[in-house]
Amino acid sequence: MLLVAVVAAGATALYPIWRKAHPDPPELTVRYRTDTPATATAAEPSLEVFNDSKKPLPLSDVALRYYFTADGGSYAFNCVQAAFDCSDVAGTVVELDKPTDTADHYLELRFTDAAGTLKPGANSKGVDVQLYRVDHKKLDQSNDRSFDAEKTTYKESKTITAYKRGVLVWGEEPDGKKPDSDSKNASKAAADPAPDLPSDVLFDNFHYTGAKDPALFKHGWLVRTSDGGPGIEDTWSADGVTFPSEKDALGDGQVLNLRASTDGTKAGTKQASVGTSGREFKSGTYAARIHFSDDPTTGKNGDHVNQTFYTIGGKGTTYSELDNEYMPNGGWGRLGPKLDNVTWHTVDDRVYNTTVKSLAGWHTVVMTVKDGVVTYRVDGKKIYTTSGKYAPRAGMSVNFNTWFIDLPFKGGERSWDMKVDWLYYNAKDALSLEDVDSAVKNYSENGMNYFNTTS
Repeated sequence: MLLVAVVAAGATALYPIWRKAHPDPPELTVRYRTDTPATATAAEPSLEVFNDSKKPLPLSDVALRYYFTADGGSYAFNCVQAAFDCSDVAGTVVELDKPTDTADHYLELRFTDAAGTLKPGANSKGVDVQLYRVDHKKLDQSNDRSFDAEKTTYKESKTITAYKRGVLVWGEEPDGKKPDSDSKNASKAAADPAPDLPSDVLFDNFHYTGAKDPALFKHGWLVRTSDGGPGIEDTWSADGVTFPSEKDALGDGQVLNLRASTDGTKAGTKQASVGTSGREFKSGTYAARIHFSDDPTTGKNGDHVNQTFYTIGGKGTTYSELDNEYMPNGGWGRLGPKLDNVTWHTVDDRVYNTTVKSLAGWHTVVMTVKDGVVTYRVDGKKIYTTSGKYAPRAGMSVNFNTWFIDLPFKGGERSWDMKVDWLYYNAKDALSLEDVDSAVKNYSENGMNYFNTTS
């Protein structure tokens, strides 16, 4: 009996050594590739998750961490493309408690239930994301733990970690922790799965690198460069569309900035406009947090500039348009500063209300459409209501632009900026300002910079 006890004790003592030499196969594998050099405007990791287990793997159970060293300033991310949908990807940049020479932050990616479930042996296919500085300065990725310029095709990467329901199951953390079959020693991830997405909602807080960001187009936005009006004909340009950092933005993030500039001549004029490519928006709540300007950013004041949040769609007997037009110096023969709220029935038939007051600064502008009634609000206060034939009859696009009604003087170069912090649309309900703000805050805090579940 003594001999048996001694042998058993020895086996128990040797078991951890044996387990280390004979680990269980991983439940999942992460593969990585990138097309960017070490110096780049954005890191562009593309990640694949393989289900190596014999059981289905819900992607909502999985979190991925990409490690890097911050070069200064704040960082943001966006999803460019995913086989399921970028709407189902949430991302958060987190500072490490114990930094190393190659990692002091990580980008954590999580997935909603709508991302689906991987069958045994299945591959998520590529999740393409961008990680960048919000001041848009270039990155030095040469000392980033998870970056590997040689992996231009998908290869396994253990410098990217994966967690299943909070437990490390793939890769090696910067402090050397690896997956451990002993759950008492397993490393834990703090993040919960991404929350379920509400149906029939669009949200975007404009985390983009610029007017040519592929994610901007993939997320359904068009930067106007085509000819035509309104304003100074044929002067629409992408040059005025930027996404600068903004301390007053949601989560100290970024804004969509629309700059119109002129020297008083048509040849020296550029107008800026961004709108959705889809026209599925009709009833419900449209809300945007907007910074209007009473003064030019540069140059002499006095232009009849129009800073606009509007929807438009249909034609002929279904023509539909809802406008919020802020004109700090007035226009069309009427003095400013003023906000015109306009509901159109046809291109020749409209009704409007004018609020004569300064709206310089940040405001939440809300339009609701319910049961054929259109209501315009600013910061929760009702401004104007229309109904009957003056209500949308067709799906519309959502648009923001800054443009000149006319050019009252030459007077040298000047520019005007309109900023948009976020856009929220809910097709189901006519919501209060409090409901909108609560929803937007929740999305931002959960790393959901963009999603679109409208049909």
